[in-house]
Amino acid sequence: MAEDLEHILSQLSQPDNAVIQQATAQLKQAFKDPAIVLALCTVVIGSTNPEIRQSASVMLRLRVKNHWKKMNPNDKESLKGVVLQAFMQESEHFVQHSLSQLCAVIVKHETPDCWPALMQFLTGSTKSSNPHDRQVGLLLLSKVLESNPEPFKPHYTQLLQLFSSVLQDHNNPTALYYCILTLTTMTPYMGTEELNQMRSVIPKLIIALKHLIKANQDQACEAMEVFIELFESEVSIIVPHIAEIVDFCLETVLKQKLVSRILQAVFPLLVAEPPPGEQDPEDQDDNDYNMENNNPKNCAAQIIDTMALHMPPEKLFQHIMPLTQKCLASENPYQKKGGLICLAVLAEGCADHIRTKMLSSVLLPVCQSLSDSNEVVRSAGLFALGQLSEHLQPDVSQYCADLMPMLLNYLSSLSQAKISHVTKAFYALENFMENLDIEPYLPTLMETMLSALNNSENLKIKELSVSAIGAIANAAMELMVPYFSPVIISLKGFLTSETEEMRPLQTQSLDTLSVLARTIGKDVFSPLASECVQLGLNLTDTIDDPDLRRCTYSLYSAVSTVNPDCLTPHLTAITTIMLLALKSNEGITAHLEEDKTFVLLDDDDDDDDEEETDMENLLEDDTEADLQDVAG
Repeated sequence: MAEDLEHILSQLSQPDNAVIQQATAQLKQAFKDPAIVLALCTVVIGSTNPEIRQSASVMLRLRVKNHWKKMNPNDKESLKGVVLQAFMQESEHFVQHSLSQLCAVIVKHETPDCWPALMQFLTGSTKSSNPHDRQVGLLLLSKVLESNPEPFKPHYTQLLQLFSSVLQDHNNPTALYYCILTLTTMTPYMGTEELNQMRSVIPKLIIALKHLIKANQDQACEAMEVFIELFESEVSIIVPHIAEIVDFCLETVLKQKLVSRILQAVFPLLVAEPPPGEQDPEDQDDNDYNMENNNPKNCAAQIIDTMALHMPPEKLFQHIMPLTQKCLASENPYQKKGGLICLAVLAEGCADHIRTKMLSSVLLPVCQSLSDSNEVVRSAGLFALGQLSEHLQPDVSQYCADLMPMLLNYLSSLSQAKISHVTKAFYALENFMENLDIEPYLPTLMETMLSALNNSENLKIKELSVSAIGAIANAAMELMVPYFSPVIISLKGFLTSETEEMRPLQTQSLDTLSVLARTIGKDVFSPLASECVQLGLNLTDTIDDPDLRRCTYSLYSAVSTVNPDCLTPHLTAITTIMLLALKSNEGITAHLEEDKTFVLLDDDDDDDDEEETDMENLLEDDTEADLQDVAG
């Protein structure tokens, strides 16, 4: 049967669909024979064609994966012996890789203690003085441990001792690669003793990764995931080495000259024009600019944002500013937009550098963009101004004489502007007012806001105006008293509506009301305190909305600082709502009896008990990668 099977497997790799279909039918028929396992073992051991040996090992893996519990015990033992024999005598790495995957599937069913020959082979090969034997042993170890990490836990201490030695074998990069992959797999399962042992391994790990980068950058990229596992599993063992790891990452980026290459790749995305007749998502009238949107332009901006957060500004700016300045000098509006977005996302990570060394040179193109004839450029400028105003305080406030007139002029034409642009304008305004001497601008600001509340038919503009009034109140404090009455009239009107579309406006109105309670002065707000509490209670009685309830809690808190007595008659109602909010809607309850334990039931793999009648069902349960392996 083995000779026939080898012929069938050879036919599967022929460039002829008719031949492949005929071989597939023959293979399905062969898999109905109970002797298929032993026949495949014979092919794995005896075939002179490495592609056939690989295909046979893949077919064995598929068979074991679905039929292990139904296999004859003698066949199981024969298979375990054959796979190790084949592994020891195999000279082709791609065949060894397939054999290691076969071993890994067996280990899912047979623990290492039930396969002592495997442990003997791993011990001998990984400790061998022959570099190739160590490489092969570490390949097999990485695959079987990835398949079933738990049964190997008793051996973790010895494995870490082994890895501490392997990581110093800098002339064998493949061994380093498989060693680090195995460490990555082990990390989430390590106990306290093993994690403490890892402390001494980390410096060797960093040095090993430096050598692996020189040998194979693709393998090094995959191997560096070990740091992610370490951070997620036990950050305390990383903390003493955090400076080394950060220096290593920065050194890797700079030495490999990746900064320039990354920027050359992302800038074309950042400045790309949308298809004719279309707009970027953030420029459409129903969209706010959101860095979380998964479009290429936003992904490019996120990459620059991440670089700004984690790289030395001096190193980044020498590469990024020439590209940014070229964009800003262009006549193409999307080139200008890309430059402005770049300045915007640099603001958080490079705030100190910009504040102390280049604030005016960064603000100048942003200011100029606000008066640009193209609305795409103006919109990007408003976003950039909002980012700069948020992250460059208080220094940015010294430019208020230049910036505030531009913002006020923009806000004076709210009815003609797109909502997405208006949103950015309000965002910039609220951030800019944080450290602003607001008194000179207060009359114009409040005239604009009250006009929007009274005259605009757009609920989004009303919501933004209410939010801005809260920011103005924070900056103006008692200076808001002349405007308090018309503002309260508008807010009360919003809070008495019961229509669904008013919900965001009501939520914002409650937030602003809370701000006014804390800033306008007790004498001014106290007469309205009781009425405000009643407004909040009326809303929570009639509307089931978690955001609305959250805002009422903030309002009650603010009122309690102004006129606590007015809350007394309503304490029962307020505390009842709060206690209900603490109860889970998912049926989760607190377990206070700490001596009780939970029993975890270990579900068997039901798939192994299902009947497989032919090769077609077998293949259907496996991945595309498996099928590609079968074809060599």
